[in-house]
Amino acid sequence: MYRHPRTATLLFLGFSAGLPYLLVFSTLSARLVDADISRGIIGILSLAGIAYSIKVLWAPLVDRYSIPWLSARLGHRRSWMLVSQIIVAAGLAAMAFVDAGDNLWCLSVLAVIVAISSATQDIAIDAFRIESASERMQAALATAYLLGYRIALVFAGAGALFLADVFNWQVSYLVMACAMVVGAVTVLLARTPERESARHTNDATGRATWHWRDFISPFVDFFTRYGRFALWVLLFVGIFRMSDITMGVMANPFYLDSGYTKSDIATMSKIFGFAMTILGAGLGGVLAARYEVMRLLPIVSVLPAATNLLFAWLSTQAPSLPLLGLVISADNLSGGMATSVFIAYLSSLTRTGYTATQYAMFSSLMTLPAKLIGGASGFVVEAAGYMYFFIYTAAIGIPAILLSIWFWRRFVRYGTVVGSETTYSRPTTVP
Repeated sequence: MYRHPRTATLLFLGFSAGLPYLLVFSTLSARLVDADISRGIIGILSLAGIAYSIKVLWAPLVDRYSIPWLSARLGHRRSWMLVSQIIVAAGLAAMAFVDAGDNLWCLSVLAVIVAISSATQDIAIDAFRIESASERMQAALATAYLLGYRIALVFAGAGALFLADVFNWQVSYLVMACAMVVGAVTVLLARTPERESARHTNDATGRATWHWRDFISPFVDFFTRYGRFALWVLLFVGIFRMSDITMGVMANPFYLDSGYTKSDIATMSKIFGFAMTILGAGLGGVLAARYEVMRLLPIVSVLPAATNLLFAWLSTQAPSLPLLGLVISADNLSGGMATSVFIAYLSSLTRTGYTATQYAMFSSLMTLPAKLIGGASGFVVEAAGYMYFFIYTAAIGIPAILLSIWFWRRFVRYGTVVGSETTYSRPTTVP
């Protein structure tokens, strides 16, 4: 399966999907620190990443509407991916030439455009992956995609910081814009999924038809299956990553304010941290395959909050690369494990026929509350300092821990989190 051409395709598409993310999030935060922008404003500008959290709003449109002329030649999914990639590349190139100190509003608008286009690319890639191969191939394709995505995070994180340190931010963002050619070439060389045409019906003029049922059916299906328990499931999805995402907004400003150089951050946080994330994800995948996912949720809910307390301790210490490496290792190891298990849980919530839109719903909800709360993180740092900020981010993970324990208790009692009044089977451990 890993030698299949589709696997290589998803590897490069994963790189294209992961590249823009940090450039409108933590890497952009480091650039704004260099421009002497206040920490409160940096926190607010991190809200550009909300585009990834609300992509479910336009996911059905991407699912149904074709792009004139281009879709007829490349296919529905490939045309959406290519257009999104072109806009992302153009937006990053434009950000390279904007001075953060003199034209902050312009830089902010461009960051929002890049984030929206990148989120749209994610929607198209997810649908392309699902339609490209049989169910037996999906795990291999997802693994390749995640590997490419992680490589891109290192490139857009460590690589961008190294380039900014050696040259400047303009060179850094221009290189990132040029790197989007990897995704564009992959799209042009990829084959259109054979099952794609069955998903789109056109009228006599060649335009995709639309009906309100296309939008609401995936959501109706979810609430029908889970009944009154659906709201508790969605609440848990919404708060699970609140602790680590909120902390992540201020991670780079914390490193810089603590006296670490950009090269130190790139080495310890992006490169060494990447290896620990992959190790953690592998460990989480093994555990998810060996044990029931519901039994693992309480453990992986505790880990992000616990490692945030390590950052609180680190903020009281003098700058030390070994200590930084220790804390980052623990954070990335636990984060990789939590992500792997949580992806398995989210996969168990979807239903064949609505996988793309329902997964977009879950992935959007997974980050939206955290992004909103993270927008105020800079003000918390300015008011209370980094130590209390990290304690605060650990504390906001407590509701997810309590819900996961409740889910686990119901699972042990009924064999499903929904309850004995339903006939649904236990969630599967799809990787």
